[in-house]
Amino acid sequence: MRKNFILLLFIAFASVLSAQQNKQFTLDELIPGGKDFYTYYSRISEQFQWHGDNLMQINGDSVFVINNLSAPQKRTFQFRYADVKENVNRISFAENTDNLIRFYTRNGIGTYNTNTKQETAFFSYPEGSDNRQLSPNNSFLAYTKANNLFIADKNGNETAISNEKNKGIVYGQSVHRSEFGINSGIFWSPDGEKMAFYRMDETMVTDYPIVDISTRIATDKSIKYPMAGERSHEVTIGIYDSKTGKTVYLKTGEPKDKFLTNIAWSPDEKSIYVAELNREQNHMILNRYNAVSGELEKTLFEESHPKYVEPQHPVSFVKNKSTQFVWQSNRDGYNHLYLYDVSGKLLKQLTKGEWEVTDVIGFDEKGQNLFFASTNPTPTDRHIYSVNLKNGKTQRHTSSEGVHSAMVSASGRYLIDRYSAHNNPGKIDLIDTRNGKTITLASAQNPFTDINMPSVELGTIKAADNKTALYYRIIKPANFDTSKKHPVAIYVYGGPHSQMVQNRWRYGSGGWETYMAQKGYVVFVIDNRGTSYRGRDFENVTHRQLGVEEMKDQMRGVEFLQSLPYVDASRMGIHGWSYGGFMTISMLLNHPDVFKVGVAGGPVTDWKYYEVMYGERYMDTPQENPDGYNNSSLLNKADKLKSRLLIILGDEDPVVVMQHSLQFLKASITAGTHPDFFVYPGHEHNMMGPDRVHLHEHITRYFDDNIKKTYNSTIAGFRRVNSDINASISFSDRRIVQSPRSWSR
Repeated sequence: MRKNFILLLFIAFASVLSAQQNKQFTLDELIPGGKDFYTYYSRISEQFQWHGDNLMQINGDSVFVINNLSAPQKRTFQFRYADVKENVNRISFAENTDNLIRFYTRNGIGTYNTNTKQETAFFSYPEGSDNRQLSPNNSFLAYTKANNLFIADKNGNETAISNEKNKGIVYGQSVHRSEFGINSGIFWSPDGEKMAFYRMDETMVTDYPIVDISTRIATDKSIKYPMAGERSHEVTIGIYDSKTGKTVYLKTGEPKDKFLTNIAWSPDEKSIYVAELNREQNHMILNRYNAVSGELEKTLFEESHPKYVEPQHPVSFVKNKSTQFVWQSNRDGYNHLYLYDVSGKLLKQLTKGEWEVTDVIGFDEKGQNLFFASTNPTPTDRHIYSVNLKNGKTQRHTSSEGVHSAMVSASGRYLIDRYSAHNNPGKIDLIDTRNGKTITLASAQNPFTDINMPSVELGTIKAADNKTALYYRIIKPANFDTSKKHPVAIYVYGGPHSQMVQNRWRYGSGGWETYMAQKGYVVFVIDNRGTSYRGRDFENVTHRQLGVEEMKDQMRGVEFLQSLPYVDASRMGIHGWSYGGFMTISMLLNHPDVFKVGVAGGPVTDWKYYEVMYGERYMDTPQENPDGYNNSSLLNKADKLKSRLLIILGDEDPVVVMQHSLQFLKASITAGTHPDFFVYPGHEHNMMGPDRVHLHEHITRYFDDNIKKTYNSTIAGFRRVNSDINASISFSDRRIVQSPRSWSR
């Protein structure tokens, strides 16, 4: 009896283990917004910041400060405004400012004095406010409401910086469609007494109709959308003085439609630095303005390029040396650091090589060393380095493979290093920059332990130029059988400012890729020329001909897949969003016999319908480059569509407006071709929340319906035609086609 009981327990345990090892994930478990998403999401719950040279750990309503890292002692600070029980003001982020801890909650920003152990202020977010920024001296909260700019003091007393009734004039918000690294419209001075801000006049830009169907009678939500070759908005920069209550504007002059980017204050707050770019985006000047009078003080230097110049980062002043700053530029072909003095004299190039600086982290206490992240030694990784400003010597501080990001302590002695790699779901290390000693502070658990997962592999192939290496990832089903022929799902983006293949957790593969692999697909992603972090020439090869070189490289990936013995070249599908949607349709129309199915989300179909800043940088204007616009347009190729194509978009998309998709549908009707169309009401450029799960279910169904079901129907047809070959077809079915269970939705 006892033996039978033990045997039953063993069988039950083995059954549970087998089920776990062969788990079939749901999209709710793999896609952000799914109700079970966090069950299998690799994450580190601990948050760390610096408080001088002391570690600061955030935990709900508390912050732990760990003093003296060589002999740690923990002090705990609790905040009255962080009500964890209600989860209303739970701390989402905290940072150090001198002897204060600044903590952020859902409903406001507070400050806490670590010496007195008391909260010194709490700035509640005013109703209807956005773009909130607390001044460095913790005296004022700046924010926008609708199109106007305000500040409030600690007591909630509100001052209007603008009182504009014309909604076509906007204060304090990001401008130029958030290109050129712009992510804010408010810029406090170092001591918090003055505030620079953007003023954007869009009155000359045509209204673009967007309809809100959630109201009883659909209402107009028109936006200002400057299309390529059309009139653009005009931007100026204001300086508000909190002591005098007065505002002056920088005298940036003509032409008015130039781009004012990368705003920075001088340490003494007397000057404002602005990188100004002509509308053609091929000539940049760095100007310094007087912050009191608004007058131009000096043009420090200029940069130009026949294709385009794209400043992304403001000047960074050297700590304790207000007469020098660091500038980022790709003028030598790769993004590197250059040391200047305030007269505009180049002192030295600090970094150099066939790799790129991707992030500037900060200076040490004396301003002698600058810490940064880079693609050295491989573009799929990020490592942390420092460079000595005096002798130019660089030092690498991270050794483990993967994608690293870091924060440097006040002295520069320590780094908080957060990273992951293909076999590492995430770690946070404390690094001593003097000797390299490393202590692990926290680690993410592998959420897929004991689960038989699809494999993810990294590799390279040659680009269409036959010399450049392109990185790809390939995802294969669990228990992969190389003797079977598998359908293929290619995921594509392919545009500027992107890098899909990185040495982060599972090589950056997402939930949909895992889901498709478990359904029997081989999934493939490649970064073509035209994407980022491989140097200027790698990216700008697409200039004036978007889609051409990218498509050549993507087809090299297709040819690679077709050469694999386990790939069924007759069952290939492709999916992408935004620029990837453009690439998806381009691939179907230009190579109509290659793909059985494509799903294009929010696709650009003709670049003349896209906005000025991005569109004209890469294509110039339609008037200047008519052949380029014509060749890249998908509208005049709608007759080439042979594959099944599904176009998906949000009906309130302000980025790639619905006109793109509707024009393609119109062209398809004229051409007699038949794409399918699906709209997510109330969504903008991306589907968020639970609807994102529905989106990926819809994409997957479309693949299955037009790849797998078609294939099964063909086999069934053969069986009906000739019953004498049933045995051979059955054998083929077992060899080529995966089991119905693995295909079930």
